[in-house]
Amino acid sequence: MPDTLATAAPLEIHTERVRPEWIDHNGHMNVAYYLMAFDEAAGAVSKAIGYTNEYRKANNIGTFVGDYHIRYVQEVMEGDLLRFTYRIIECDEKRFHYWQEMYHAEKGYLAAEAEAITLHIDMSVRKVSPFPPEIYGRIRAIYEAQKDLPLPENLGRQIQVRRK
Repeated sequence: MPDTLATAAPLEIHTERVRPEWIDHNGHMNVAYYLMAFDEAAGAVSKAIGYTNEYRKANNIGTFVGDYHIRYVQEVMEGDLLRFTYRIIECDEKRFHYWQEMYHAEKGYLAAEAEAITLHIDMSVRKVSPFPPEIYGRIRAIYEAQKDLPLPENLGRQIQVRRK
């Protein structure tokens, strides 16, 4: 694993431009494409830790998302360049909890936040199973480097209408 991944700062290894087909009738990025953009950013982290499509196929393993939450903060428009940060909040041998933030890369504002739990799956039985030691070691190293960062303000946020 590159030493740069095990840093105390959230990882920043993915950018994405808002595509024309992601724009909805309101003239901004549709909610469905936020999930896709966050997923692409998470995929970049997976590749960086060695969890590539080739590795998955060769070992008959995969990952499933156990839970996913997105908080939309400020709209983005067609052509906007997005920058993503990624950090591991907690992990064990079979799963990890992560947090992502999406920023407008040029204007710097926070556009959205995402929180998820990824499960490691043995595809031969389609059940949760331990990560291979080398992959878990990389996940754990990132977690250990980031564990003392302040927790995100909206971590575990419950959806609700706040009464006055």
